[in-house]
Amino acid sequence: MDKAVREILETFDNQYPDRDYCIHIVCPEFTSVCPKTGQPDYGTMTIDYTPAAKCVELKSLKMYMQQYRNMGIFYENVTNQILDDLVAVLNPRKLVLTAAFSARGGITTTVTASFEGGGK
Repeated sequence: MDKAVREILETFDNQYPDRDYCIHIVCPEFTSVCPKTGQPDYGTMTIDYTPAAKCVELKSLKMYMQQYRNMGIFYENVTNQILDDLVAVLNPRKLVLTAAFSARGGITTTVTASFEGGGK
């Protein structure tokens, strides 16, 4: 994913930067394409993060997630790419991304990627 797609993500100032609290976001309609078969992949992206100075603006997150709709990308790669992009724009204290993909061929896959030790 190029940097221009990352720039879709918008943030706003955290009004409680000195408090540790968790923001839980569920994106139940994530879609991408298997780069090997060309078949669509469906999944649920769950983001749990402890913000520092910035929070993600939800409409921009929705638009960002939609950029993957026609992209051929493996589960592991898309999970880590989204984590990298969120960490780059938010610099959170902690962020965990859980990507639970629907069954295809009788197999389900869940990929969890995390970041800890971010901003102040």
